[in-house]
Parts: sequence; structure tokens; C-alpha cells
Amino acid sequence: MAFLLDTHTFLWFVAGDKQLPPTVRDKIKDVKQPCFLSVASLWEITIKFQIGKLILNIPLEDLFNYIDRNQIEIIPINMEHLLTLSELPRHHGDPFDRLILSQAIAENLTLITRDSALKKYKVKQQWK
Repeated sequence: MAFLLDTHTFLWFVAGDKQLPPTVRDKIKDVKQPCFLSVASLWEITIKFQIGKLILNIPLEDLFNYIDRNQIEIIPINMEHLLTLSELPRHHGDPFDRLILSQAIAENLTLITRDSALKKYKVKQQWK
């Protein structure tokens, strides 16, 4: 199974946050389980950091380098993702979440998220 990490999942993994269940942490650490992160998550992190809505304990560059060190692959945004996005119902208004959802659907990835609002969408999700 291949996973797409929601933004908060990635941040909690990096920070060692106890809100991230140990089973999820183990899945991300398992190099046999492909893990992906959307470029939209990096964009969201950068914007929220810049405007002060997100405080990081490490420099932004170190956070980005962490991705490579942990064999997490970045998914760029492509036309298929945008077409999938255009067909999503408006259950959720957050543009970053909607794009991440569309990528999970288009790439047939299991989204690792705690965001209960995303359960309204037809996408494979996991939290435990």
C-alpha cells in the first residue's frame, strides 16, 4: 500500500508529536511502504510559516531536507490532479486539503489524515 501524508501528519511525524498514533509513525518509517507528500503541503507549510500561523522548531530548509532523508517522495501537481479537483464536491473549502484529496484519488493513494471533514469524500483514508 502507498500513502499520501496530509500536511499535519507530516509535521507531526517530523516533530515526534504524540498526536500521531504509533501505528501511523511505523507506517511512515517503513521504507517498504511508499510515502508521498504533496507539493501543496510544502506550499501550505511555507505560507503558514511566513504569515505566522505555523511555528517550526527547525528552519524551513531543514524541514524540506528531512523529506529526502526519510525517503518521502514529493508529488507535483499535474493536469489529472486538477481535473479530479474540478469534480470534487464542495464538502470542504480548504484549497490545500482539496488538492491533496484530488491527488490521493488520482494517484490511488491512501490518505493518512486525522481530518474528519475529509471522510465525506470517496478516498481511501487511514489514521490508525
